[in-house]
Amino acid sequence: MKIKSLTELSHIKKELAAQTLREAEKLAQLQREELAKKKRAAQGNLFQAAVGKVQRMQLPQRASLQPAPPPPQPIQFERDEAAALQEALSDEIDITTLLDTDAQLSYRRSGVGADVTQKLRRGHWSIQGQLDLHGFRSDEAREALAGFIRNAHQQGLRCIRIVHGKGLGSPGKTPVLKEKVQRWLVQKSEVIAFVQAPPAQGGAGALVVLLQPQIRSQKEI
Repeated sequence: MKIKSLTELSHIKKELAAQTLREAEKLAQLQREELAKKKRAAQGNLFQAAVGKVQRMQLPQRASLQPAPPPPQPIQFERDEAAALQEALSDEIDITTLLDTDAQLSYRRSGVGADVTQKLRRGHWSIQGQLDLHGFRSDEAREALAGFIRNAHQQGLRCIRIVHGKGLGSPGKTPVLKEKVQRWLVQKSEVIAFVQAPPAQGGAGALVVLLQPQIRSQKEI
């Protein structure tokens, strides 16, 4: 390179000096980083030498002392419901004055016309559900009947059949459940009327029951 003037020479010297300074600073930075790296490695070696060989700790086996949560089934609620059903339906109520014992036994709630039982006998309402109490003990039958009527009414059923049997298998051939079922039905507010079932549907061993409608219209029935 040909230098044309002293000024240009001075400028070149300054650039060379600045480049040399930058390279020196870069080298010094690399030396500092290397020194710090060696220092950290030395400290790590010192710590490892001090603590010796390490081993992962095994987690202790612990038994869970928390009691198991209770089952979600509302057992106490069901017991209370069953007790309430048993208390609500009495075996001692006298219903002789409430029953019509003409050619066939029938019952209608106060304010319900005689044509209702006539329609019930003729099958004006189709039977939508049935409860068969054969083989039930008295307490079981009472609870089953009350629950069945409550559920049938909630579902909007109007006409159901209750089979209580003729008592042919009972001691003394006496229909134990027949009179009790009649007493229980009279005490249920959902029941409007009932009649003895026609021969094809159980005859003296069953009752056809008419339930209150869920939503009452202008007509009673």
